[in-house]
Amino acid sequence: MKELVYHAGTLSALPGIAKSIIADAGDQRLLAFFGDMGVGKTTLIQSICHSLGVVTEVTSPTFALVNEYAATGGPVFHFDFYRINRIEEALDFGIEEYFDSGAWCLMEWPERVESLLPEPLVRLHLTEDPDGSRTIRVKIPS
Repeated sequence: MKELVYHAGTLSALPGIAKSIIADAGDQRLLAFFGDMGVGKTTLIQSICHSLGVVTEVTSPTFALVNEYAATGGPVFHFDFYRINRIEEALDFGIEEYFDSGAWCLMEWPERVESLLPEPLVRLHLTEDPDGSRTIRVKIPS
């Protein structure tokens, strides 16, 4: 397992971090974003989507559960599992088909569907530092 740490002092640091995360992920297309409410999961996902070639607005799919964006190399799926109360809800909308698609799957609140998450999986843990900056810890399976 490869572990990396990024530090984002300002929002302007995110595009560079996003490009690094994409490069470091290699063939891995399933990314799970962990962190408290308001820590910046959606903002980082926006930067990753734009780095993948998404030109449309990227918003959190809190009520829709999943948004699909057209990107240079194919679709990007952005999930927000915050409102999932039962695993069956995720199964009902076909979560496994998305995971098996080979497309980028960027997931907020993945702990809500932990038992359904396939491996290998890139795990990103975001935390807010005392000065308001963000630390992003990335674990990439070998």
